Amino acid sequence: MIKVFGHFSPDTDSTGSPLIWAWYLTHIRNTPAEAVLLGDPNTEAKFALKHWGFDQPEILQDLAPGTPVVIVDTNNPDELPKGINEADIQGIIDHHKLVGGLETKGPIDITIRPLACTATIMYELIGKHMAQAPRGVMGMMLSCILSDTLEFRSPTTTQTDKAVAHALAEELGVDIGDLAAQMFAAKSDVSAFSDAELLKMDAKKYKVGDKTFRISVLETTAPDQILSRKDALVAAMPRVAAEDGADEVMLFVIDILNEEATLLVPNDTVRKVAEKSFNVTVSGDTVLLPGVMSRKKQIIPVLTQ
Repeated sequence: MIKVFGHFSPDTDSTGSPLIWAWYLTHIRNTPAEAVLLGDPNTEAKFALKHWGFDQPEILQDLAPGTPVVIVDTNNPDELPKGINEADIQGIIDHHKLVGGLETKGPIDITIRPLACTATIMYELIGKHMAQAPRGVMGMMLSCILSDTLEFRSPTTTQTDKAVAHALAEELGVDIGDLAAQMFAAKSDVSAFSDAELLKMDAKKYKVGDKTFRISVLETTAPDQILSRKDALVAAMPRVAAEDGADEVMLFVIDILNEEATLLVPNDTVRKVAEKSFNVTVSGDTVLLPGVMSRKKQIIPVLTQ
C-alpha cells in the first residue's frame, strides 16, 4: 500500500492533495494507495474534509524503512518524517522550489510546476480521467486551489489555477465566492488554539544569514482576533523556537480581505530583518506590510539580515 502525504502542519492543499492522488493511484492506476497526514490539519482543511464528505485521514506515527510513498506539496526533507530517505519514494508532486536532500532507491516520477497549488498540477496530470473523479475529489481539488490562491488574491495565482478552479466549480455547480467565504471563516476561527499551537499551525523553517527562523503565517479574514493576543503570542515564541530548533519565530498575520500582512516584532533581531527585508521602519512591536500575501513568493525570497 502506497502512503501519500504532504508536509508537517498540513493545510488544505497538504490534506486534500494526498486524498486526490490516492484516489487516482487506486482507482485509475490500479495501484492501492492511502492518504495519510503528518499532523492535525488546520481548521480550514477540516472544514473542507467535512464539506466534501471525507473522513480525516490517519496521522502517520511512524514511517517504516522501505514503505512505498508519494510525496506531495513539498520536496523539503525538513518538512517530512525522519527516515524519509529510508522509505521507497516513488513520486513527488510539488509547486515549491527544489530544495534537495531527498534520496530515492531508483528513478522516479517528479513533477514540480510553477503553479499556486499542488491540486492544480494533479488536475493536469490526471487529465481525461478527471471525468471519472467523484464529486468529493473534484470538490477537494477546488478547495485546495481556493485555499492556496486565497481565492485568486495571492500573487502566486496563475491563469491555469483560475481556469481549473472555474472548470471544477462549473462541473460541481458551486459558487466560488460562497465556498471561499465558508473556508476562510473556518480558517479564521482560532479561538480553540493555544498561542503555541497558533505559532506552529502553518510554519516553515528558513535560514537567514547565520540564524534559523520559523516563518509562521496565519491567513485570516479577522486579523484582530489574532492580534488581540499579540503579547501572549510573543511570550510563546522563545519556547516554540527552541522546540523547533530555530533561533526566532517570525509571525505574519495575513489579512485576506485587505490584502496585507502584519508582522509581529518581538525583538531587535526580528526588527533588523524586517527593516532590511521589506524596506520599512519599525517603531513598535508590529509592522504593516501592504500587499504581502504569500510566504513562498513575497516573504521567504526577500528575507535577509
